[in-house]
Amino acid sequence: MRVRIKGDVLCTLLLVISLSTLLYSLLRPTAKQDIAPVKNTKRLKNPPRTAASKKYYDSKVTGKVKLLSEDHHADVDSEDVKPTVPPVKTQSPFDFQQYLSSKDHRNFSLLINQPNKCTKPSGESFLLIAVKSIVEDFDRRESVRKTWGKEGLVNGVRVRRVFLLGIPKNKTTVSLWESLMQQESHYYKDILLWDFLDTFFNLTLKEIHFLSWAEMFCNDVKFIFKGDADVFVNVENLIHFLQNQNASEDLFVGDIINHAKPIRSKKSKYYIPETMYGLGIYPAYAGGGGFLMSGVTMTKLAEACKEVELFPIDDVFLGMCLQRINLKPVLHEGFKTFGITRPSAAPHLQTFDPCFYKDLMVVHSLKAAEIWLMWNLLHSQQPPCSQKQRIKKPFHWKKKKTKQAINAVTRLQVN
Repeated sequence: MRVRIKGDVLCTLLLVISLSTLLYSLLRPTAKQDIAPVKNTKRLKNPPRTAASKKYYDSKVTGKVKLLSEDHHADVDSEDVKPTVPPVKTQSPFDFQQYLSSKDHRNFSLLINQPNKCTKPSGESFLLIAVKSIVEDFDRRESVRKTWGKEGLVNGVRVRRVFLLGIPKNKTTVSLWESLMQQESHYYKDILLWDFLDTFFNLTLKEIHFLSWAEMFCNDVKFIFKGDADVFVNVENLIHFLQNQNASEDLFVGDIINHAKPIRSKKSKYYIPETMYGLGIYPAYAGGGGFLMSGVTMTKLAEACKEVELFPIDDVFLGMCLQRINLKPVLHEGFKTFGITRPSAAPHLQTFDPCFYKDLMVVHSLKAAEIWLMWNLLHSQQPPCSQKQRIKKPFHWKKKKTKQAINAVTRLQVN
């Protein structure tokens, strides 16, 4: 009897243990599923805004994207990160596949033309000023028109002006832009507008279309200055320089860059893959802020551009065209297309100073208001650099003293 009772008790205990184990195994994954979303929801509701997270939220650099820094996530379980971070597709700053598929499309229609630019008013065209611009930058165009880009007779020679534009990439940001461009063209007669999107990598299209236009409508011009709308140009210095040049010969002058290497970093605005340009060095080219060329050179470049394969960086592309016609560009110290750098030996020197600009030709990266101010200062009735007494501390480079001179001074002081 006792043996039978003990056997029943043991069977009951084993059955209870088996049922408990089964219930535990069934309930365990359910509990985990209920808890995990609550944990992640709490994480999303109040994300920690550390210095590392702020760096991510404020970053605008394209390339490989991370939620936060790697150090911040060193102690976070990967299972918790997956539901909160959607996969992000890395995008290149430039769609090379699309560019390569459409790079041979290089003939776009001219929506706004100025066919009489170099014939009216009548007279010899000495200098044609061509300025790269975009539809939105009316204030910069107006600044150029009223300062260094004035048309008419300057120092006895005829100066003419055109602005080079394409279609705005985002047409909705500029309402009625077509009507505004037509009105601006009718009033100033200096707008050239082509039917291609005005983007950074389409500046090469702007280059070849301008050269083609100049060859067709302005083929008797002696010299051409081509530059950006955010440069200050001392036109009087340009004309003085050009009057000593032979207009019937080749001329290409600017801030020349030699032995520049292609940038292979995908994060850079100027990234070029080896599949597009396999050489290690670019040909010599001029900084796009501004350069001078003769009408003879313009005609040769217009023909060379038709034979050279398009390249997304317009400055380099023009260097390739110069290489095609075997013309070496000439460096001139008066072209500062990368801005003015304060000399280390003169920390007191103010770079935004009329006396600094008086002997230069082209200075890049200026605001419209700065261009107005500098122009007015240099063309005032009493220019600040015309009177020596107004310059309290003229800058002079210090000559390095030799060892002997220093020793001689020391001996004199001792005696």
